Amino acid sequence: MKSDVSLDFQFTSSIEQVWDALTDSDTLAKWIWKNDFKPIVGHKFQFRAEPNEWWNGIVDSEVLVVEEPNKLSYTWVSAGESTTVTWTLKEGSDGTIHLHFDQTGFSEETRAREGAIEGAKYAWMKMGEQLEKVLAEL
Repeated sequence: MKSDVSLDFQFTSSIEQVWDALTDSDTLAKWIWKNDFKPIVGHKFQFRAEPNEWWNGIVDSEVLVVEEPNKLSYTWVSAGESTTVTWTLKEGSDGTIHLHFDQTGFSEETRAREGAIEGAKYAWMKMGEQLEKVLAEL
């Protein structure tokens, strides 16, 4: 399945630090939202953001894949939309960590709605910037 949102990030932190930022609930809360995430396949969890007039602030999720420290995937269900988020980590020959992000499974209705996919991409880019700041503090 072709990704609806596909992004690449590079970090100078170790692969273990990036993995921990993706899988440690407290660290995740610093760059995404409050959560009860555990890196265990089948674990159901929620991300909780500040609700607004268009959205209740809740993302329901279930862990699908945990291949430490190279791959993490979970569902992302919110506002009637069910997608899959996948993070893939690779260490470059120079020690740079290449983090690839995919979000797949948006409905045809969402794909057809002007700006919806671009909005998701923008939001994930902003979260990637927050992740970079969190990693710089480790």
